[in-house]
Amino acid sequence: MISSVTVRIVAGSIAVYLGVAGVLVAFGTASLPDTEAESLAFDELRLDYAALPKLQGFNARDGTELSYRSYPADSELVLVLLHGSGWHSRYLYPLANHLSDNGIAQVVTPDLRGHGERPKRRGDIDYQDQLEDDLADLLAELRRRQPQARIVVGGHSSGGGLAIRFAGSQYGNQVDGYLLLAPFLRYDAPTVRPNSGGWARPFTPRIIGLSMFERVGIDRFSHLPAIAFDMPKPYRDGTETLTYSYRLMMGFAPRHYRQDLAAISQPTLLLIGSEDEAFVAEQFKPTVEPLLEADIRVLPGLSHMGVVVSEDVRSVVETWLGQLPPP
Repeated sequence: MISSVTVRIVAGSIAVYLGVAGVLVAFGTASLPDTEAESLAFDELRLDYAALPKLQGFNARDGTELSYRSYPADSELVLVLLHGSGWHSRYLYPLANHLSDNGIAQVVTPDLRGHGERPKRRGDIDYQDQLEDDLADLLAELRRRQPQARIVVGGHSSGGGLAIRFAGSQYGNQVDGYLLLAPFLRYDAPTVRPNSGGWARPFTPRIIGLSMFERVGIDRFSHLPAIAFDMPKPYRDGTETLTYSYRLMMGFAPRHYRQDLAAISQPTLLLIGSEDEAFVAEQFKPTVEPLLEADIRVLPGLSHMGVVVSEDVRSVVETWLGQLPPP
């Protein structure tokens, strides 16, 4: 039999554990970014968006209508391109429009849940796996419309991280290729600079406390803000998402980047700019190559934003998509 002393010791240990977690959650906040310093080259996003496609909607499994932009083309290849953290699908316009105008691929750019012009709850989702469930629902809608289409899932920065997370999930075999543009692997990956080069400001004590709660099955506090993004004021227009809840932060990244990368069997192109401010370009090959047979290229002179908006990236993506094997 378990003695009463043992029970009291265990109960006391649990109480201390939960108490420490609670203190970290309650007091582990940080001030929101309010700076004019530029950690990323946001000036590269000052583009002519006059011809930007209007937002359309599809219904996710929970009944929520989510938004996306569609770039049609006379092609059976569909590229679903995911935006990075803090922003939404608008800045993907140059690459998406180029591929569409040249008949390379139809491109669909969703505003991920919690992001965009008018999200239901900005910076939050209902549970950690919801973004990948939403993506699976979008793919199902696209396949309903075009059963014979080949679908490539791509993403920039955290969008690339979500693509990798999707690849390691139950849905990973539903696509025909992956396009990873400066993908976020995880905060502890050798590819990531401290705080993503100053762009991300994690509420570290709170994150530790919330992860402690998560280990014992408590998620009632996962809606609390856990990270903020340092977007300078001149580039804000009210559609940015400057803070993420813990569950959104966790769901917008691979679960275990090594396992998720190793799960990819489809053709994969990974591009990173040599001048990336958030990630260490030369670390991608030694980190990814042992896990995944991929085409990994460092594009000279390109920044973190440039790897998705620069003209230099378009021909590389166009050629790779054109060489994908038939289904």
